[in-house]
Amino acid sequence: MKELTKLEEEIMQVMWKIGKGFANEIMAAIPEPKPAYNTVLTIVRILEKKGFVGYDAYGKAHQYYPLISKEDYSKQILTGVVKNYFNNSFRNLVSAFADGKNLTLKDLEELKNIINE
Repeated sequence: MKELTKLEEEIMQVMWKIGKGFANEIMAAIPEPKPAYNTVLTIVRILEKKGFVGYDAYGKAHQYYPLISKEDYSKQILTGVVKNYFNNSFRNLVSAFADGKNLTLKDLEELKNIINE
């Protein structure tokens, strides 16, 4: 699975939120400042070519929908971050947060419970 650019990811966030939508519905769901309408259509077509978005055709209109879940993409990205920045070790990732004092005791307890499950 390929990684998304910032704008592609922004469009995918919208797609995951709305589920299905025509171009005007996708545009309406994008937060300000909105890119140009043609830019959004171009990005949606790129996402289609990359295998992230599919569509149902209704005459000349296309209703787009995500082919990949947000959870699956998130897992893939996190795995890449762990591989590329933390020597393929989730322990190193968690240690980086713990060393930076970004985790509270409650966070650590929740992590422990998740690991124990």
